[in-house]
Amino acid sequence: MNSSDLEYFRGRLAEMLVEAHEKGDSTLEALTDSNQVFADPADRATAESDRAFTLRIRDRERRLIRKIQAAQQRIDDGTYGLCEECGDEIGVARLKARPVTRLCINCKAKQEADEHLRGD
Repeated sequence: MNSSDLEYFRGRLAEMLVEAHEKGDSTLEALTDSNQVFADPADRATAESDRAFTLRIRDRERRLIRKIQAAQQRIDDGTYGLCEECGDEIGVARLKARPVTRLCINCKAKQEADEHLRGD
């Protein structure tokens, strides 16, 4: 991978990090705004379901932030774009589709097939 590709991905990851932090902040605001008292049990159940959904979204954003930071660290370490499984280069097209990926398409397909066989 050349230096212009690395700079492109460095910028893309920085953008993704800002977006993830903004989304995380908005979900936190939604959680703090939901301190309501409900007379109807159905309304309360709906509100709690919505809250659980919001928490799941927040957890996904938190995990994405960690993945983005790990990818930024790999750029700094000089290992970005190398498959952690086989050591081959990850294609630029795959990295553009999923900049935080750690596996080449072949290793990812093998991992997913193994998970399918195990029933994960």
